[in-house]
Amino acid sequence: MLGERIRKIRKQKKITLEALAGDELTKGMLSLIENNKANPSMESLTYIAERLGVDVTELLEETSAQERREILEKAEKLFNSADDTEKYKRLITLIEPVIAKISHGYESARLLDIYSRCLYGEKKDGWQEFSDRAAKLYDEMNLTAKRVEIGMFHARVEFIEHDYTQSLEIFLKERADIEANHAYIDPMTQVDLDYHEAINYFAVGNPEAATRAMESAIHFSKKNRIFYRIDDLYRLAAAQAMMTHDAEKKDHYLLKLKQYGDFAEDLMSILFFNLFQVRSLSSEKHDYTKALELVDQYFADPKMADIFEFWYLLEKGKAFYGLERYHEAIYYLDKVKVPAYAHHPFDLSMFYIMDSYKALCHLELGNRAEALQKAQTAVENFKPLPPTPFKDFAIETQAKIEKA
Repeated sequence: MLGERIRKIRKQKKITLEALAGDELTKGMLSLIENNKANPSMESLTYIAERLGVDVTELLEETSAQERREILEKAEKLFNSADDTEKYKRLITLIEPVIAKISHGYESARLLDIYSRCLYGEKKDGWQEFSDRAAKLYDEMNLTAKRVEIGMFHARVEFIEHDYTQSLEIFLKERADIEANHAYIDPMTQVDLDYHEAINYFAVGNPEAATRAMESAIHFSKKNRIFYRIDDLYRLAAAQAMMTHDAEKKDHYLLKLKQYGDFAEDLMSILFFNLFQVRSLSSEKHDYTKALELVDQYFADPKMADIFEFWYLLEKGKAFYGLERYHEAIYYLDKVKVPAYAHHPFDLSMFYIMDSYKALCHLELGNRAEALQKAQTAVENFKPLPPTPFKDFAIETQAKIEKA
């Protein structure tokens, strides 16, 4: 209530009743106001606000800016904690008591933003309403980067459900709205928009539009010396080149990625480059022994045990298949799981192929029924995905086993 807010701010600023009352109010009247036993006039309220050094609207709000800042500080710390599996529930409990009482300012927008994401994370209804309120506040304050984050979040909700067409539609609409309402978009946010547009276009099987967006982002990054997304862009470009059998382009972007990884000491970039080297040895050069050596070097380092683990297990299984060691191939392929973060058709395609390799192993071992079942599983998984060499391989594998 109003009196409690006045008292709280006064105590936070270490101002006595006498000092706050000054020449225009008595200590007794101020005490009555703080205890909600008297309502100040607008003139008195303006006087109290000036003495406290705050805007009068802060006294009239049901939560003060200071309260919102304190809650947001706790919320940001908890939201960014990687190891707390209960953080969404805890954040909802923290923010829920004030969520209906906040209306403007950065703290309000960010609390609405975090709250909506936590509701979504807990699969609770109503998250969209709070996200839209946050987006509106970000628009009003011209906080373009934050507004873009919400737009990409809305699109990603559909993306992780593998409704790529709907995801692209949402993204393009959000981008159009943002560009219409924000006169200036900072360079890093511009790169983010182009990068995610490329991802979405690749996902729906429109490589021409995707390549334009991707190459625009790469060119813009180089021109403005922005390295914020350059590793992601090089990975995407290398993957796209692999899908189109463009070996020269693939090698070009992989080399760029390695140079960036070495320069920035970026472990993810280096591991991705190494992973593609393993894949090249196994799938293109058919040097399965060398591929296994590189995979074993990866697993020998305990620091890397959970980074790209399933990707390397997949390549190990494929290498053993190439060496005609089918039981070992199945053993390692059975260990492969599609990572929870993998939703893009490029990533899913690389993983769904594991069932095709299991099928080929079982065929060689004389288990035709098992081979056919695995081959059918692979083809079924690929159905909603756009065309790729991996999808073609799965279809060809099924046809081969059906004729066997």
